[in-house]
Amino acid sequence: MTVKNDQLLHIVAGGPSYPRRLSHIDDPPKSLWACGRSELLESNRARLAIVGTRAPTPYGTAQAVRFAAAFARAGVAVVSGLARGIDQAAHEGCLKASGDTLAVLGSGLLRPWPNTPLLDRIAERGLLLSEFEPEQGARPHQFPQRNRIISGLSDGVLVVEAAAASGSLITARWALDQGREVFALPGRVDHPMSRGTHKLLREGAHLVESPEELLAEIYPSERLAKKVQPTKRLTPVENCLRGETLSADELADRLARSVGAVLGELVPLEVEGRVVRAPGGLFRLAEEGL
Repeated sequence: MTVKNDQLLHIVAGGPSYPRRLSHIDDPPKSLWACGRSELLESNRARLAIVGTRAPTPYGTAQAVRFAAAFARAGVAVVSGLARGIDQAAHEGCLKASGDTLAVLGSGLLRPWPNTPLLDRIAERGLLLSEFEPEQGARPHQFPQRNRIISGLSDGVLVVEAAAASGSLITARWALDQGREVFALPGRVDHPMSRGTHKLLREGAHLVESPEELLAEIYPSERLAKKVQPTKRLTPVENCLRGETLSADELADRLARSVGAVLGELVPLEVEGRVVRAPGGLFRLAEEGL
């Protein structure tokens, strides 16, 4: 994608379009460059950030899509950083649910990084945002720097998956400093991409397992939470497939059931579109193919 100069809006601190929430954080950006729907910065908008590792598991990707889509259906805009992995999954999940999403870049808008096809769709249906001059290229220190804007624009931050030294933990620290709520998803105790989220949970982040739970916590009036479509309870077969692609034999071993019994459960799940058949006689959760 190529963002053009005439598409850019320059928003200066103290001006009428400058986000009020950013005015109250430490080291607020002196100005912002925007491309897209600037009304998404209005102070009365509900916004939640979803962040995480650039190398997620299939489970992490699926959960980012799931939570973002639920937030979108509730009328909550999703804020993230457009990085590969969890960030892009969150933007994608929001757009698939016809929601509003804001991407805060770690480079100038005329030199976006990463330059992904998602940029076009966010510029058209959401908002691209950066504090850096439009021609500024990507530099390593700019990505943790922009994280304070991701959290500052949001009512709360959800960390989906993160390694022990993940940059998304910087976003969580910014959020706490700014008085925002921090949420984290539990993961496998033996997986490196769970160490960061489990660290946050030990330090007091809210443990959440469903979008409804998070929305009810941060919007206690239920003005938004009541709009979320209920999440279907997973069957034992689906629980085994979370983050994995398995054969019927492997599922039978894990569930201590016969292969015939497992196939009897898989067929209706396939018909409902909850499980899909992968090459080689394997099965996976449908949402993890997004």
